Amino acid sequence: MTPRRQLYTLVGADLITNLGTRISIVAIPWLVLETTGSPTRMGLVAAAEALPYMLSSALATPWADRFGVRRTSIVVDAASAAVVAVVALAPWLGFGALVALVAVAGALRGIGDRVKHVMFRPAAQRAGVPLIRLTSAYDGLSRGITLFGAVLGGLLIDWVGVTRAIWIDAGTFAVCALIVALLVRPATVAAEPAPREPYLAALRGGFAHLRTDRSLLTMLLVVSALNLFANASIAVYIPLWVAEVLADPAGIGLLLGVFAGGALLGNLLFTVVGPRLPRRLLFALGVALSGTPRLLALALSDRLAVVVTVTFLSGVAIAAVNPLLGAALYERVPEALQTRVLGIAGSVAFLGLPVGALLGGASVDLFGFTPALLGMSVACVLLTVVPLAAVGDTERRPAAQPAEPSRV
Repeated sequence: MTPRRQLYTLVGADLITNLGTRISIVAIPWLVLETTGSPTRMGLVAAAEALPYMLSSALATPWADRFGVRRTSIVVDAASAAVVAVVALAPWLGFGALVALVAVAGALRGIGDRVKHVMFRPAAQRAGVPLIRLTSAYDGLSRGITLFGAVLGGLLIDWVGVTRAIWIDAGTFAVCALIVALLVRPATVAAEPAPREPYLAALRGGFAHLRTDRSLLTMLLVVSALNLFANASIAVYIPLWVAEVLADPAGIGLLLGVFAGGALLGNLLFTVVGPRLPRRLLFALGVALSGTPRLLALALSDRLAVVVTVTFLSGVAIAAVNPLLGAALYERVPEALQTRVLGIAGSVAFLGLPVGALLGGASVDLFGFTPALLGMSVACVLLTVVPLAAVGDTERRPAAQPAEPSRV
């Protein structure tokens, strides 16, 4: 298999798991809403997945370096398939079991996502694909998967029920593990275990590099804040709005799919004109226009056409954010530090996910739906727009050579 086909195979395997995850993003909140009717429990389940996802993305990466990123990918995806399959039995196991299982699934997915993304860089280099093109194409494909998966998730709930929809997610992890095991060869990616280094020293080295790059760290913190409000919407606000206005779970898939469709169009526009425009400007505009408008639309309108339009335009706006952040990570981080720094960066960027899920559910219970959304809209402006002035140059900076690792 040629290097370019190896790259396509690796990206394709990752996108398969993305498809399953998008189905569960629709199915699990609806399952909780149907069985408990509690916004707080909806937020709790989403946080139970997001917090372990965030922690494992950073804390498990030194071990992934030792074990080998390819082998780690295969093992955690196989384990994810088993755990997610059991999640579907949650209505019979109880709410506590659902929270625990979702937490385990989130932790495994955090590791799996990070190690596959680490494998992208050497695969792209061997295939001769520029990193900015890879991140842009990957983001566009991910948006397309989200568009299809979100709509499919809502439809599957109607067609086959929540249990079978979640089993389909489990199957995607099994397929990904099989593809990587059979078709992604160690010679194509940095799959061999890294030289042994004390765990804390390895972890500290990743944090030290990220701390010295203020521009990259600021970008990550802004994206983390954006994720906070996005996850509050996905886990709580959108399902509640759909349940009240449309009374049809397919509406969740519709709104998530519309956002993904806008992002897909935006990605195509970014691919054409983005490389010729200032990265800092594109990043700032994408962040500013993709968060607050969505919240305000849900708060102020019960018309589907209005919410769909604003959601679509917000999707267009966000299209530049992930490719620019991904390119900055690949270009500014030395190859020897990629696994741990990308893991830590993922944790920082996703720090807002569990917080957003919990705040989303609690805010509705405490203040009511519309006041909660208005308050979160103000907070979104303060946390995503105000820090933009502090975002430094996002153009490429040659990756520094890693310092000699310290010993503990």
